Amino acid sequence: MRAARRSSAVRRAVTGLVTAALLAASAASGHAASFLEKNFWLSGPNWDGVVPACDTPGAISLIQSRFATTEGRFWNSALTLGEFDRIHQVAFRPWGEEYQPRRYCSARVLVSDGRRRTIYYSIIEDGGFIGASWGVEWCVVGLDRGWGYPPRCTAALP
Repeated sequence: MRAARRSSAVRRAVTGLVTAALLAASAASGHAASFLEKNFWLSGPNWDGVVPACDTPGAISLIQSRFATTEGRFWNSALTLGEFDRIHQVAFRPWGEEYQPRRYCSARVLVSDGRRRTIYYSIIEDGGFIGASWGVEWCVVGLDRGWGYPPRCTAALP
């Protein structure tokens, strides 16, 4: 019984010492960044601001292709997107120069069910596969089945 008490007291003492050491280490002042940290490792984002226009055929075809894939694979639906019209830019870099450049767009799209719906989409610099090129995100009003941009796709806008 005496050995158990001694063991418990030793554990508490060690825990207290470790805690005190961690507090002392965290209270110490930080050191200045090294040459590599200042000039190589912490270079920060270097945005060019080169984002395709809203009516770029490559962006529209990418949205059409990925929409059809998503509908077929996850929702067991044969819906596809057809003709885009009334395409216009909603905003470009709405939060300033230091944020990742995005072009926000709005359009009407003919869905294969015969209805015209509003679509909101953004084209994002370095938003493609591993940041190698631009990417897109979109939401078709009335077809946001996963509720990624509720309500009525307004979360897809800036």
